[in-house]
Amino acid sequence: MQRSATLNVMVEAVRKAGRGLARDFGEVENLQVSIKGPGDFVSAADRRAEETIRQVLEHARPGYGLVMEEAGIIEGSDRTHRWHIDPLDGTTNFLHGIPHFAVSLGLEREGVMIAGVVLNPITNELFVAERGKGAYIDGRRLRVSARSDLSRTVIGTGVPHMGRGNHANYVEELKLVMARVAGIRRFGAAALDLAFVAAGRFDGFWERGLSSWDMAAGIVLVRESGGLVSDFSDRDNMLKDGDVVAGNETVHGELLRLLAPAR
Repeated sequence: MQRSATLNVMVEAVRKAGRGLARDFGEVENLQVSIKGPGDFVSAADRRAEETIRQVLEHARPGYGLVMEEAGIIEGSDRTHRWHIDPLDGTTNFLHGIPHFAVSLGLEREGVMIAGVVLNPITNELFVAERGKGAYIDGRRLRVSARSDLSRTVIGTGVPHMGRGNHANYVEELKLVMARVAGIRRFGAAALDLAFVAAGRFDGFWERGLSSWDMAAGIVLVRESGGLVSDFSDRDNMLKDGDVVAGNETVHGELLRLLAPAR
């Protein structure tokens, strides 16, 4: 894959942050047994990763705006471009020593996501996509699953946790989907879930209540691998309302139909 200059900057940023997270992850197991616990340490790791990404991006594209999980929104002099940065997607996994988390970085131009990069620092899998140029993992082209029979599909999802989301509504959604599919998986990192849809590992995915940085890169990955991504009303309002449904054309449509009664 011939990467653009912008994509090269994005890869540099997430890899640099990923190296720091991989080192920090090696300390988590020791912190599990301390009285204080690893919470403060993980928060610091999160902030360090975000600052690392920010420094790389501001050096390379100083006018672009930033939408960051930790530091919030920073308006740039270039009002047409914004970065969406998740320095540690899957914080709970990281906190518990589970090696499934990601650095996620998406680029928005005039309201449209045009590039996305997702890195798992532990497996070192790097998912990249640029609008009109396809999606790739470590140089290999990605395609969404071709399965059209819902009974053969494996679907990813995100479960609302304590204090977040409508738990009763989610249980209804789960009932509707689990009765029709071969399996449901909850891995705890939406950026990787969407990357897995792009890679054909998941046949589809749905979740509510996400932030823009959770899904910005994944939206580009799925679309550039031939899939569809929308909100629950089949519109392009995911970044604003936080709800997302993804899959190949058939699975995406079936998920929208199945989930409609619980909306």
